[in-house]
Amino acid sequence: MFLHLFMFSFPEWQPHFSFLGGASANEMIVLRWLHLIFGIIWIGLLYFLNLVLTPAMKKCDPKLRIKIYPELMPGTMGWFRSSALVTVIVGLRYFSIHLATDAKLAGDRSLIGKWFGWWLLVWLVAYVFIYALQLPAKGLFDSALVRVIGISIVVIAASWLVLALNGGPNVSNAHLAIAVGGGLGFVMLMNTWGVVWRVQKRLIAWARTSAEQGVPMPPEADRLMRWNYLTARTSFWLSFPMLFFMGAASHYPFLSTVAR
Repeated sequence: MFLHLFMFSFPEWQPHFSFLGGASANEMIVLRWLHLIFGIIWIGLLYFLNLVLTPAMKKCDPKLRIKIYPELMPGTMGWFRSSALVTVIVGLRYFSIHLATDAKLAGDRSLIGKWFGWWLLVWLVAYVFIYALQLPAKGLFDSALVRVIGISIVVIAASWLVLALNGGPNVSNAHLAIAVGGGLGFVMLMNTWGVVWRVQKRLIAWARTSAEQGVPMPPEADRLMRWNYLTARTSFWLSFPMLFFMGAASHYPFLSTVAR
C-alpha cells in the first residue's frame, strides 16, 4: 500500500498515453498490425522453404524424403496459403483507405475505382507474362538468365505503368509505394494459390501414396517439382523489392512530395 502511494505521488512515473479519436485511425493501426503479423508468417515461411527446407530435402535419402514430405507439407502449406490470403486482403483494405483519402483531396471520388481498376488490370496482365516465364521449359527458355531478364522487364514495366496511371499532384507517396509493393505482393499471392498450392496438393498426395504403398512417384512429379521450385524462387526474389516499397510507403517518401 505504501509503495503504491509512493509511486503515484510522482506523476512522471505514471504512463502517459491516449488512444487516437475516430474509428479511421484505430482501423488503420489494426490493419497494419494484422498485415505485419500475417505478412511475417507468409514471408517467413517463403524464406524457410527457399533457404532451409528445399536444400535440406535435396540432401535427404529419397526414401526418407517420401516419408517426411506428406507429414511436413500439409501444415506448412496451410499456414503458407492462409497467411498469404489474409495479408493481401488486409492490405487491399489499407490500400483502399489511401485511395479514398487521395480521391477526396482531388475532389473526385470516382478516382477510387479508376485507380484501383488500373492497378488490378496492370498487375493481372503482368502476372500472365510472369506465369509463362515460370513454366518448366527446354532450351533457351530454361535459362536462368532469360527468366530473370524476362521477369525483371515485366515487373519494371508494370511498376512504371501503374505509377504513371495513378500518379498526380494530390497522390500520396503511400498510395504510389503500395501500388508497386502491393502489386508485387499480389503477384506473389497468385503464385502461392495459383501454382504452389496446386502443385503441392498433388505432390503431397503422391508422396503419401508412395510411402504407404511402396510405389514410385509418377513421372509427372519431376516436372511439377521443377515448376514449384521456379515459382517459389520467383516469389522469393520479388519479396525484396516488395518489402522495400511497403516500407517506403511510410518511411521513405521518394515517389511523391505528399508523404501522407
